[in-house]
Amino acid sequence: MLPENNDYKNLVEEIKSKVRQAQYSAMVKVNGEMILLYWNIGKELNEQVQYGNSFIDTLAQEIRLDSPQVKGFSARNLRYMKRFAKEITDQNFLQTVSAKLTWSHNLVLLEKLKNMDERFWYGTKAIENAWSVDVLEFQIAGRLMERQTNPEKVQNFALRLPEPQSELAIETMKDPYIFDFVEIREGMIERDIENELIKHITNFLLEMGSGFAYMGHQKLFRVGEEEFFPDLLFYNTILHCYVVIELKMKKFIPEYAGKMNFYLSVVDEQLKAENDNPSIGLILCRDKNKVVAEYALKDMSKPIGVSEYKLTQELPEAFRKALPDSEEWEKHIQFPDERENDNDINNTY
Repeated sequence: MLPENNDYKNLVEEIKSKVRQAQYSAMVKVNGEMILLYWNIGKELNEQVQYGNSFIDTLAQEIRLDSPQVKGFSARNLRYMKRFAKEITDQNFLQTVSAKLTWSHNLVLLEKLKNMDERFWYGTKAIENAWSVDVLEFQIAGRLMERQTNPEKVQNFALRLPEPQSELAIETMKDPYIFDFVEIREGMIERDIENELIKHITNFLLEMGSGFAYMGHQKLFRVGEEEFFPDLLFYNTILHCYVVIELKMKKFIPEYAGKMNFYLSVVDEQLKAENDNPSIGLILCRDKNKVVAEYALKDMSKPIGVSEYKLTQELPEAFRKALPDSEEWEKHIQFPDERENDNDINNTY
């Protein structure tokens, strides 16, 4: 009879965790070596130009005849390797980004982005957040870098939060937020949009960013004899704090900041635990005047950000076409990727 005490269970879990970590480390190492191999083959192909374009087709056939069980060396993939080595010349990027991503991820960075700074940013985020290929493509189509590094962000986080939480909060914030999955209907009010966001909670959490856990909407707080209902409540596991979101269909007005300041005081008093960081507020409006918003936040005692949000009908045509259909997208982000991938191109771990 095996023991059932906690020490035994903890030992089993610790060993299982080490086994999983070792398996993951081995896969990452193998993947990194494969990416470097692909780059070196591409470099060699770029140097051997004297044999003409048909050489790659011949080479693919020779490899297939010599090693029929080996995948990843079709003529198409060899041409990708050639392009990969030609465009990725930064060894630091190759070692710290490319080698830590799958070949499929690298091809997305190669095909969807032309600028190395953008490739580095999206590649690093994909590693940090364990994005699938689908999510990486979606974030590029949604111009995440442009929105998350927007210098026009309005917030007082740097004044109201200690480092490094303030820096993390500013980085987490976007402007604008894209709610392209919200179904537009005539006569919609704020609560309708809120309900649509909850209906598509997977899409909503993806747009909010890493670490957001949904805690509820219109949550009841009692203060004295009165009841209050903030629109949306989250907890961010990276920032280690509650995040209160107020959704407004109108242009930002200073009164919204005062109301949010009050909500944050209530959340800090009634929900915040000893180990939690100060709660953060985010006011999402259809439009904002940057100067007015900055003045409104200037003397607020709580950390608050103000961002715009855009619905499908408000997006530029080119932007709208770049984003996948919301129903089709939900299939990709709710379930594991089950697409029939070409094994010669899409090696994943």
